[in-house]
Amino acid sequence: MTHSALHTRACELFGVQYPIVQTGMGWVAGARLTAATSAAGGLGILASATMSVPELTTAIASVKERTENPFGVNLRSDQPDVDERIALMVREGVKVASFAQAPGERLVKTLKDQGVVVMPTVGARRHAEKVAAWGVDAVIAQGAEGGGHTGTVPTSLLLPQVCEAVDIPVIAAGGFFDGRGVVAALAYGAAGVAMGTRFLLSAESRVPDAVKARYLEATVTDTVVTKQVDGHSQRVIRTELVEHLDGAGRVTALPRSMANGLRFRKLSGRSIADLLKEGVAMHKSQGLSWAQVAMAANAPMLTKAALVDGRLDTGVLPTGQVVGVIDALPTVAEIIDRIMSEAQAVLTRLGAS
Repeated sequence: MTHSALHTRACELFGVQYPIVQTGMGWVAGARLTAATSAAGGLGILASATMSVPELTTAIASVKERTENPFGVNLRSDQPDVDERIALMVREGVKVASFAQAPGERLVKTLKDQGVVVMPTVGARRHAEKVAAWGVDAVIAQGAEGGGHTGTVPTSLLLPQVCEAVDIPVIAAGGFFDGRGVVAALAYGAAGVAMGTRFLLSAESRVPDAVKARYLEATVTDTVVTKQVDGHSQRVIRTELVEHLDGAGRVTALPRSMANGLRFRKLSGRSIADLLKEGVAMHKSQGLSWAQVAMAANAPMLTKAALVDGRLDTGVLPTGQVVGVIDALPTVAEIIDRIMSEAQAVLTRLGAS
């Protein structure tokens, strides 16, 4: 029987057995990984930002074929077809919509009016307060240890601040991989943990085996935070390519970014008009320069090169620092079972009633 402390507000909100969320990692969190997480009692989240609407439709159907348990879809609020994606989620009964960036008050209301749980990711107390005022149902508070786009405040400092600031469930992210971390997050006031790298390095992850092997070689000091991938701070494994990007000037980076952005357009089946519309939205909503917009368009292709095509020489490897303490590729069910068993053991050792 699960310890009562491990059945949290997040479990009730998401309708899941365990307070564990698998994040919507682009090119990684497909139907197989998402369904495996939800089937094992956690909340799996599909990554839709790198999918076209038809691909998302297929992926949602595939998850539903594999499990009847609740799951979520990660959205980008600046995509021109975001309303079409939301309508699809509502029709298919998707439980949760997660966002890597603030979704905006209109989208929050649209989703909540349709009964979808809204959960954005935040990296600062003030961001949590802002989205809570909009009416979101929960937030993921990601500390600096987290992979991909990340902030500068360590999880141990960010998490208690966010938990004090809002009265909605807070999901802790950044540095979590075992049961000790779950108990620590609960002690800070969180209602669960979200993990990306731990699930990326699982049997069900579709990342090529050779790329997973490169991740397993990394230590906790083998990651770096760079803005040269897409203009935002992003934690990745330090590679020759990343060092080259950090040393490249805008004159050489911009043409490459524009070329990769067009490649992503062809891959996703989106028109140049849609790409330009999305770029304008990013320029306005995020305050990005046009050079940064071009870099943001380039980023999905750099990530795809590694995580899909297995091209370690031309791609980037988003990761959390936790990569340095992961040394195996268990199944998702084994990961969740082990974490929950460890958490129960820790609570017993601490004498929690």
